[in-house]
Amino acid sequence: MNFTRALTLLCMLVAAPFVLAASNSAVDNSAQLKQKLSETLSVEVQSLTPSPVPGLYEAITDRGVLYISQDGSKLFHGNLYDLDKGMKNLTEAALAGPRIEMIKPFEKNMLVYKAKDEKHVVTVFTDITCGYCRKLHNEMAEYNDLGITVRYLAFPRQGVPSKNANEMEAVWCAADPLQAMDDAKGGKSVPLAKCDAKIAQQYSLGQTLGVNGTPAIILEDGTMIPGYQPPAQLLQVLERN
Repeated sequence: MNFTRALTLLCMLVAAPFVLAASNSAVDNSAQLKQKLSETLSVEVQSLTPSPVPGLYEAITDRGVLYISQDGSKLFHGNLYDLDKGMKNLTEAALAGPRIEMIKPFEKNMLVYKAKDEKHVVTVFTDITCGYCRKLHNEMAEYNDLGITVRYLAFPRQGVPSKNANEMEAVWCAADPLQAMDDAKGGKSVPLAKCDAKIAQQYSLGQTLGVNGTPAIILEDGTMIPGYQPPAQLLQVLERN
């Protein structure tokens, strides 16, 4: 073995414990950051990974995305954009994949208006008292005719518990929930009813996914569009994705 190779091997052996220690330290630090976020903000941290900004961790929580400094002393809440990629919303991109997975367990709780010739499926967080939610619902036939299936999840804007949440539970628990939704969105009263509709859980899911108003439309790739989209415009968005 020549001197250069021997020296290289020696350096690797000396450095290895330090690399391992640094790696373990990062893992330990990650656990500490999760604990600090949970204890300080009373949030549930679902994942914690390095963010696109050096020195910041990206935490996906049950209250959306948070950014915390590596030493745990600084917190940032807001959207992170990439100026070099056309102002790409990195915060929104971080939530896209997790949204798809987090929505799946609620598929059995959705009220589904299925397109006969289905080409796309969107999930809409809705409120029966919201004006633009009613506008979207009044155009349901147009969405369906364009091949767009609309799946509703509940997001009572007054929170849970509330009169609003009880009214939405009545829709979900009706003998014919789709007809009840048609009636509620048309301004008719729906008889109060109770069942395991998981309205509170649906509302909590919306908060986790970054919903802060209705309607909020989740596309097939997990991207969220806040607000009403006319049928033809929504189809264009779906076909571009």
